[in-house]
Amino acid sequence: MREPISSYPLVRVRGDGRQVVSQAGAVLLLETVRKTGLDQAMSAALAPWRKPRAVHDPGKNLLDLALAVAMGGDCLADVGMLRAEPAVFGPVASDPTVSRLIDTLAASGEKALQAIRSARAEVRQCVWRLAGRAAPDAGGTVTVDLDGVLVIAHSDKEDAAPTWKRTYGHHPLMGFVDHGPSGTGEPVAALLRPGNAGSNTASDHITAAQLALAQLPKKYRRGRRTLIRTDSAGGTHDFVAWLAQRGRWLSYSVGMTVTEQVHSRVLQVPASAWTAAVETGGEIRDGAWVAELTGDVLDGWPGGMRLIVRKERPHPGAQLRLTDADGMRLTCFATNTAGRPIAEL
Repeated sequence: MREPISSYPLVRVRGDGRQVVSQAGAVLLLETVRKTGLDQAMSAALAPWRKPRAVHDPGKNLLDLALAVAMGGDCLADVGMLRAEPAVFGPVASDPTVSRLIDTLAASGEKALQAIRSARAEVRQCVWRLAGRAAPDAGGTVTVDLDGVLVIAHSDKEDAAPTWKRTYGHHPLMGFVDHGPSGTGEPVAALLRPGNAGSNTASDHITAAQLALAQLPKKYRRGRRTLIRTDSAGGTHDFVAWLAQRGRWLSYSVGMTVTEQVHSRVLQVPASAWTAAVETGGEIRDGAWVAELTGDVLDGWPGGMRLIVRKERPHPGAQLRLTDADGMRLTCFATNTAGRPIAEL
């Protein structure tokens, strides 16, 4: 069976010291592109934006930019690193050509973004299949983490604004597929937002979750096999209701703010109701206990939601908050996972 045609030269790695090139570490990325067919998928997705007599393929141009970023670049002109090594990266478009492509795609807006996202989702499914037991869904479930991050801007960039940490820049909301304790997060979604965007904006969390789910194989885009996790920024009525909506049936585990009502209920939990907390590996977590809150504290939230609270001895030097109790740091989260002991959640 012949190898599929690739947008990049076939590079052979030898250790004899001859024909040495810079940026050789990018060969691993090029082989990943080749094996997964990402270049062909991107080329097909962006074919509508290729002019009839164009020399350079828009899909390869975009991948060249991604490679440049992976190699340390931070602007369009840094694609010149690839242009300097044609034997490794093949023909690379000029800076004006790359700039015009970005302008063209930006003018197309959501249509271009959807084409790129569809290509990524198609290739991701192939990658997970090739990964076998190392795939994030090897156990039959997928966990998606949503979290906001601050990106500092040192000049007046588009949408840059003061952030809640008194810095200046952007506040994108990211989505990562969890690969377990032995892996790292696999980025599947990024919702660009100005620096002053709210941390607990439900509509943004819903949009980020939709983008992340669209990157998963279809069987994981709804149903209990997909777990959505967020910190307390996602603990809003609208977002939790969206996750639990009939027909979507997603599993969720979202952090919750310890309100005065929650704090009062924690003080009423008898000592016998607290269970020792455990680590992800099953070991008992020293100085930490968990309990489940019920009753009117769940009023107004979707049916089937469980509210789990944890109390833990603060580490030396930590400042307790007004909502902490008896010298213990209190945190809580909501989940709809049933049939499991609360210490394992």
